[in-house]
Amino acid sequence: MSDLHGEYKKFMKMLKKIDFKDSDTLYIIGDVLDRGPNPIKIIKKLMEMPNVICLVGNHEFMAMECLSVLNNEITEDFLLNMDPKDFDNIINWQYNGCDSTLREFRALSVDERNEVMDYIKDFTLYEEIEVNDRKYLLVHSGIGGYIPGTDIEDYSVYDMVWERADYGLQYFDDIFVISGHTPTQLIEDNPRPGYIYRANNHIAIDCGACFKGGRLAALCLDTDKEYYV
Repeated sequence: MSDLHGEYKKFMKMLKKIDFKDSDTLYIIGDVLDRGPNPIKIIKKLMEMPNVICLVGNHEFMAMECLSVLNNEITEDFLLNMDPKDFDNIINWQYNGCDSTLREFRALSVDERNEVMDYIKDFTLYEEIEVNDRKYLLVHSGIGGYIPGTDIEDYSVYDMVWERADYGLQYFDDIFVISGHTPTQLIEDNPRPGYIYRANNHIAIDCGACFKGGRLAALCLDTDKEYYV
């Protein structure tokens, strides 16, 4: 799954729909936070699920830049001495829909806040897996600025969480790149907007769960079956 964006009810419906078990492994390819009503509630649920592996998205990246700053006591002296870069980061996060994350985060105890931040800090940047003899690269934005022959570890964080993939270009012959970040409604010439998009060994699974008319999507790599809520 990818880009849950605070849609806790859709997430819980999806877990039931796919009959998620302790023996399964769930990969969430970034952007649990922001926009939708209950992002921190999802994080708290994920913290109880040891068989979930979360990747960092641009919204987690923005949150971790800002929450460590905003978790301090906000005094007049603090604001006067605030690093301009921190201020710019907070404005950018606000522009990108941080309100629901901040609201739920502020309601937590100090210990809970620290636990949530520590959990998010452990999100991975990418995952390389193999299922049924098929290789997959899981990465939030799908490697923007792709350069043939470049090792995955040589791409920047920006390339992996912010820069949008080129779905018209096949990156690898034998690896499928699964990404979120770009809602499939926005992919040019997509014959099925709002559903999982497949082309040139790309599999885009952000189906706009937090937007009007959007869906939360899940893809089972064992069966290649698609699920929607």
